[in-house]
Amino acid sequence: MASFAIKVIRLSLKAVSAISPEAAGKMAFRIFCRTPSRKPKNSKEAALLKAAVPIMARSQKVTLSFAGGWVVARHFERRAGSIGPRVLLAHGWGSRSNYLAAMIDGLLAAGAEVVALDWPGHGASPGRSLTMPQAVRAIDAAWRHFEGFDAGIGHSFGGASLACAAGAVVCDVPARVPAKLVLIGAPSEMTWLFRGFGKVMGLAPAVQAAFEGMVERLSGRRVEGFDAARILGALRKPVLVIHAEDDKEVSADHARRYSAAGPNVELHWANGLGHRRIVSAPQVIDRITAFLGEGKNGAQLRRIA
Repeated sequence: MASFAIKVIRLSLKAVSAISPEAAGKMAFRIFCRTPSRKPKNSKEAALLKAAVPIMARSQKVTLSFAGGWVVARHFERRAGSIGPRVLLAHGWGSRSNYLAAMIDGLLAAGAEVVALDWPGHGASPGRSLTMPQAVRAIDAAWRHFEGFDAGIGHSFGGASLACAAGAVVCDVPARVPAKLVLIGAPSEMTWLFRGFGKVMGLAPAVQAAFEGMVERLSGRRVEGFDAARILGALRKPVLVIHAEDDKEVSADHARRYSAAGPNVELHWANGLGHRRIVSAPQVIDRITAFLGEGKNGAQLRRIA
């Protein structure tokens, strides 16, 4: 059964659509992009944030500007004597870089240099909304500031964003392609999100079209163009996809779709870890560090753009 809030939003959208489907579509898009509260949802999340403090304290705060806004990143230098890859780390929707502290610690222990982004409307970054074009622009800002990355690791929305940035889906932003990519519990395309939201909100066809049309206005590309699996299959760069078949937020079908995209995509099942615990699991972190080290032979990986 729909919540009271959703029922109110449905009625509001229906009322606006009776006057202007275009205005209703824009209104739906604003609601769709609204980011959740940054406060911990429960005591478990509060404990994770507390445990992350000593790890995050090792970083330097960096402000990155892009067209339309700015974001905060945390820069972790390599440990003395290390020669590991430079890694861009991106969290998921409703999360923040602090929740990836265990992974950051594991990457640093493996010799990597890590830059962890907080998306607009998340963590230490300003705002209360987030779009995929904004995420791609934030990745571009990080790329320009740090002069590229050898690897990109993204959870959920963060994984899809890294793939879309590699595919140059925002028309005025160049492709940002690291030598290796790791996607954890990530959606393989964006259409299902838009269609699912439209179904929940009961959007009429004209309103749905206007809602999806906002993506093209912001990026120069239709929502169907934000197809991460197709992008990664065409790039032919090594990709590790990690997913749990019990993930209740992003169906395991997305992982299977990635796996079918090309021989460059390796699928690793981390069953039993769901959508969120997966990013902190030691066995997952070990698999990622092993993947980043494969074929390196002590030399830095080559990145494009």
